[in-house]
Amino acid sequence: MLSRLVLRAAPAALRALPPPVAVGVLHTTRPLHTTQQSLAPVPPLPEKGGEVRHGLIPEEFFQFLYPKTGVTGPYMLGTGLLLYFLSKEIYVVNHETAAAACILSVLVYAIKKFGPEVAAFADKLNEEKMASALAMKNDTIQALQTAIEEEKKEQWRAEGRSYLFDAKRNNIAMLLEANYRERLLTVYNEVKKRLDYQVALQNLKRQKEQDHMIQWVEKSVVQSITPQQQKESIAKCILDLKALSKSAQATMRAV
Repeated sequence: MLSRLVLRAAPAALRALPPPVAVGVLHTTRPLHTTQQSLAPVPPLPEKGGEVRHGLIPEEFFQFLYPKTGVTGPYMLGTGLLLYFLSKEIYVVNHETAAAACILSVLVYAIKKFGPEVAAFADKLNEEKMASALAMKNDTIQALQTAIEEEKKEQWRAEGRSYLFDAKRNNIAMLLEANYRERLLTVYNEVKKRLDYQVALQNLKRQKEQDHMIQWVEKSVVQSITPQQQKESIAKCILDLKALSKSAQATMRAV
């Protein structure tokens, strides 16, 4: 029952804490099950740590105690807890305390001595990782921008396909029209040839009829002439020739 009350009162207590403290406490208040969470999303962790005092105690702890205990409150609290532990023998001073003090002194000396170099090396590694991640991000963005440009170009080409299809349809229509007109010309030439053949046949038939009629008339005329008429005609022709010869001779003499 008390645990349920604590879980229900946790959001209100978290809202009262400073943001850095709330971020660290929020993870401890989450339920330990795999069902879908109903809490608000966790804010991103800061890239750099907050301020600390004496190399260990967070600044937020002092800020949390200042309104209630004043400036010396955190120090008095720490001193009182230490004296309480020592007086009640909760913590007993022995050889391990001396070893811990020596180890702590060595750690403090090492941190003061080599801390900046290690921090610079760590910052350098972090900067290299950040530069690598940024370069990868830029390459990915560039690749995506190139893909977007290619996609826009393909869309532009797809839009131009309608004009291409219209041009192809017009070309096909022109080819069909040319083929149709060529066939019409072929039909016209064939019909003209046949009509010319019929006209030539009619002309040949008429010419043959005329030739036959002329031959028939000549034959009839020749058959109608008697031998006496032929003799008279021959004599008449001879007399005409003699008259023509005499007139020709008279003309020559006159010249």
